[in-house]
Amino acid sequence: MSIDGILNIDKPAGLTSFAVVSRIRRLTGERRAGHAGTLDPEATGVLVVCLGQATRIVEFLSKASKTYRAEIVLGTDTDSYDATGRVVSQGDPSGVTAEQVARTLEQYRGVTAQIPPMHSALKHKGKRLYQLAREGKEVAREARRVEISRLDLVQWQLPQFTIEVECGAGTYVRSLAHDIGQTLGCGAHLRKLARLRSEPFAIDDAVSLEVLEQACREGCLENLLRAMDEVLLHWRAVILDRATEALVRQGRDVVLDEVGMTGSGDWCRAYTVDGHFVAALRLTGEGSWHAEKVFRETGSPSGCRRCCGAGD
Repeated sequence: MSIDGILNIDKPAGLTSFAVVSRIRRLTGERRAGHAGTLDPEATGVLVVCLGQATRIVEFLSKASKTYRAEIVLGTDTDSYDATGRVVSQGDPSGVTAEQVARTLEQYRGVTAQIPPMHSALKHKGKRLYQLAREGKEVAREARRVEISRLDLVQWQLPQFTIEVECGAGTYVRSLAHDIGQTLGCGAHLRKLARLRSEPFAIDDAVSLEVLEQACREGCLENLLRAMDEVLLHWRAVILDRATEALVRQGRDVVLDEVGMTGSGDWCRAYTVDGHFVAALRLTGEGSWHAEKVFRETGSPSGCRRCCGAGD
């Protein structure tokens, strides 16, 4: 039987995100598994892993905002922009003050352009950048638009300081650390990184791989699973009658009565009259709704029936 749901995993240092997913496949027996946002091997914190049918909503989770706590060391640049890389230059940070750092952080808040690091999973002519970096090659990378909604200095102890970053998808905190060092004129690299939040999942609710292993061993994995529609609660929601549900399952566009629909926007969660999450609908230019994702019925109704007005 397929396991459909989402796990909020507290990833330990020393494992790649892929290795965590592989271990979860072995523990749960669910072949379909994928994560929603890579963490570097030495980074820790929230790694959202989708199982079964939930893998089909990874694209929505990958776009979610994320919050990090990062420790940055001034005075040393590395080729990977973090502590695992080779030192390429050194500077003198002794004259840098906390006030200077705070002013520098202001420059990186909001929408800005960022050049991704060579040691990243982005591709250049079909090859991963980190593979090229391991071969001693460096290629030009185009700056990308990133958005940093919050950037706070939370701890200062020269030559090290800690920041908290709330940012949109595609932001590299390693690049941010490097750029801050360049602005300050002494260089810098990322020493430690923890993801505190990947909307809507937080580190306080994350579970370790050891806890997951015990739950699988004791047959209570369902206690750790989050419903796959839980991450879409900011969408509109509607309950389909039997006839409309049949059309949606056939891939037909439907016209919905939006009077009883909760929320707003161009996406909608659709439920059966029994409370099962059946589809992710998108509003078309003609005013009808198209089923972008249709889900087969699982063993129990969605935990979010109350969110769309279904009966308790």
